[in-house]
Amino acid sequence: MDSEQNIDQRLRPKSLSEYIGQKKAKKSLELFIQAANKRGDSAEHLLFYGPPGIGKTTLAHILANELAGEIKITSGPAIERAGDLAAILTNLKDRDILFIDEIHRLPRTVEEALYPVLEEYHLDIILGKGPAARNVRLPVPKITIIGATTRIALLSSPLRDRFGLILRLDYYNEDEVKEIILRNSAIMGLPIDETAALEIARRARRTPRIANRILKRARDLFQINGYKRINLGLVKELFRILELDTHGLFSQDRLYLRTLIEKFEGGPVGVETLATALSEDKQTLEEFVEPFILQLGFIKRTPKGRVATAKAYSHFNLAFKEAGQEKLI
Repeated sequence: MDSEQNIDQRLRPKSLSEYIGQKKAKKSLELFIQAANKRGDSAEHLLFYGPPGIGKTTLAHILANELAGEIKITSGPAIERAGDLAAILTNLKDRDILFIDEIHRLPRTVEEALYPVLEEYHLDIILGKGPAARNVRLPVPKITIIGATTRIALLSSPLRDRFGLILRLDYYNEDEVKEIILRNSAIMGLPIDETAALEIARRARRTPRIANRILKRARDLFQINGYKRINLGLVKELFRILELDTHGLFSQDRLYLRTLIEKFEGGPVGVETLATALSEDKQTLEEFVEPFILQLGFIKRTPKGRVATAKAYSHFNLAFKEAGQEKLI
């Protein structure tokens, strides 16, 4: 039986031709890869930005395969000092890929040490302290650095401008997510109906990572309950267990909306007040809960606070009470 890690590796596309979705980004990357391979040199540095779970790490692996190099994966918070960066770089060779996830969280000193690496393939390190301190310039292999971030605005301009190609990855549409589910279920050896795959796609928040997570839980139910196929009945039972509704809202999302509607009469209410009412921190609401329900049009952010829209009321089969909400926008 394959471990979860092995399954994840098998599900990850190995080439751009296998990669589903992100058509605009794929066109840019195809040209980028062909040019680098024709020159026989390392590719320019890339920066991917966009919501979590939409394929930034997968594309980094694909680039490593297409450019015939190996990939080293790290993250911004993991590189605390310039010495940590030096240790990583000295273990790489020409045409390798260094993938830095959450690159916006690099410490300032590490970010500044990265500048000459991105521009000149050199790393400057200060040895010693005080008057005896000296600068040592270490040569770095001709690697390609790929940065990934969900919050590009937090990157400083000097760092952002040193990337040769900056690509935004966006949410997928239902057909693309459905295609991913059908492909991955075949790899996992799971017989699945198209109607079931479409139903999963509708509730996967247009995000492949969430679609794969639901598919794995469908596999669990399939194996335990002795189903012959993953059909519509199985996935509906699964959604009841996961408390996942028709719009892809989890219990935490629905609690947010119900609190806004029932306790605060639809708003406007400040996010700090909502966080207190939900016993959550403000950052969790702003970065984890609100982005998707904003995209659905269930809430609006106004100068006076969060406001529930008519769509949110309709989702809970509640009568919409305007109470001045729409006039705030």
